[in-house]
Amino acid sequence: METKERNVALAIVFTIITCGIYGIYWFVVLTDEVKAKSGDEQMASGGVAFLLSLITCGIYSIYWAYKMGKAMQVAEKNNGVGDADNSVLYLVLQLLGLGIVVYALIQSDLNAINLKKAK
Repeated sequence: METKERNVALAIVFTIITCGIYGIYWFVVLTDEVKAKSGDEQMASGGVAFLLSLITCGIYSIYWAYKMGKAMQVAEKNNGVGDADNSVLYLVLQLLGLGIVVYALIQSDLNAINLKKAK
């Protein structure tokens, strides 16, 4: 699966303008793209992760943030961009209600992988 480079600032603006609807889409595609880049077949798809977050009233999204940090570490390592483990940072931000910041950080890391591949 090819990941799409997204402008982080525009994604945040679209999320605000659409009252969070774009944020749901962003959550789903981020999850799917990180799953593809990390090669983690055990990881939930974006749709399943969103559904679990919805059913558990956001509790799953806390686990999701930590899991995405670990998966991004593997994705970065697989693509020769580095191997920073931001899982605890993502977890703390999610606990503080700053999930959109987590999305932005993940998107920024995915954009870095795409930039590396383009060279």
